Amino acid sequence: MAEKKPVAKTSGKEDVDKYLKGDGLDSSREKEIGQHIGYRYDVNLVPDYARLTPFLKKYLEFMGWDDLNWLEDVHMGYEEGEPAIFDRNVNGWVTVPQDLKLPDNQQDRDMIARELLIKFQMSRKHPMVDLNKAYRKF
Repeated sequence: MAEKKPVAKTSGKEDVDKYLKGDGLDSSREKEIGQHIGYRYDVNLVPDYARLTPFLKKYLEFMGWDDLNWLEDVHMGYEEGEPAIFDRNVNGWVTVPQDLKLPDNQQDRDMIARELLIKFQMSRKHPMVDLNKAYRKF
């Protein structure tokens, strides 16, 4: 694998692609262990509801929620230099399709992450489908 170059900050605003362009190793601990420590991105970013995707708007309406509920904790992350979403149900990263063009701000990326996670969890490819078939009692 080609070595990624460190990414410089741009005019005081953090580069939203920093984990895609760089190696993601900023702290001395990360450099020591050779990998980035997850959840360094701003997980406290308050969702901007004006940026809901049409799918998320319909989902919230269908669910009868006034807010994103558990989806507020879902953010676009990066696994091995690729955009990904962490699925707590399978305790693993779900990579974003390579042909998906990511927007240039973290709020929109987080909304896409929420939408992709819901779609993955509702798909027949989700591992919970197999577990449900194997262990469902009723």
